[in-house]
Amino acid sequence: MELVALFYLIDEFCQEFEPKWRAERLASGLQQRNRRCRLSLSEILTIIIHFHQSHHRNFKHYLDYVCTQLASDFPRLVSYTRFLELMSEVNVPMLSLLTSLLASPTTANYIDSTKLVVCHNRRIRRNKVFKGLAARGKSSMGWFYGFKLHLIVNENGELVSFFITPGNTPDNNIETVTKLAKRMVGKLFGDRGYISKDLFAALRSQGTQLITGIKKNMKNKLLPLMDKIMLRGRGIIETINDQLKNIQQIEHTRHRSPVNFGVNLISGLIAYQL
Repeated sequence: MELVALFYLIDEFCQEFEPKWRAERLASGLQQRNRRCRLSLSEILTIIIHFHQSHHRNFKHYLDYVCTQLASDFPRLVSYTRFLELMSEVNVPMLSLLTSLLASPTTANYIDSTKLVVCHNRRIRRNKVFKGLAARGKSSMGWFYGFKLHLIVNENGELVSFFITPGNTPDNNIETVTKLAKRMVGKLFGDRGYISKDLFAALRSQGTQLITGIKKNMKNKLLPLMDKIMLRGRGIIETINDQLKNIQQIEHTRHRSPVNFGVNLISGLIAYQL
């Protein structure tokens, strides 16, 4: 998406969202500074999201690029240190923007999870940034320390729902999956990691039919031909997970704050959805 089109979309959202957000913050009664920023909320969100669409591998290098190549678009740009402070203050509007962009379920919807590593395994004991938040988990690639991103996408590859859990949360956790599929009615296709009678029953009570493959030691079950064909299309969500990590860069081990980890993740999901 072009920078001008991206800014227009975000500015339209901010014009409606920002006054309500400011009013709710005042009504909360919490003491807070009302320091006027050189950058508008629209400009801050645009820069953060555009980073994930720019193919830069480092945000500091990207901000240098903005200072030199996009100075006419952002004439009041602040320093790198100040911008990091501003990033920690936009979690709420960023999350609201992503929620407004979520798509509706279609005939075939796919569920999967992917690991979000926050540090190398050798540095787990020294990691203090995510102490009490992240956890050790195991994926098909081995052990890791971090979080899990659970996604539901429709057959068009659009994000329908997302959920973040510690890395030791199993894929077929009933509480996680039922929350994730709360907006869904219809069929949900997943891999064999979601096999669970209790989960199947819990989703059935919500109006969602969970369809998975079977393990080698399980009895074969008859599926309609159309369901078998749709189950084969589950690779679409694997491709999306790969794109989120390698193009939108939602996973890296340089985080210095859980808040900025959240901003990086949410803005990456927005960049993909756009």
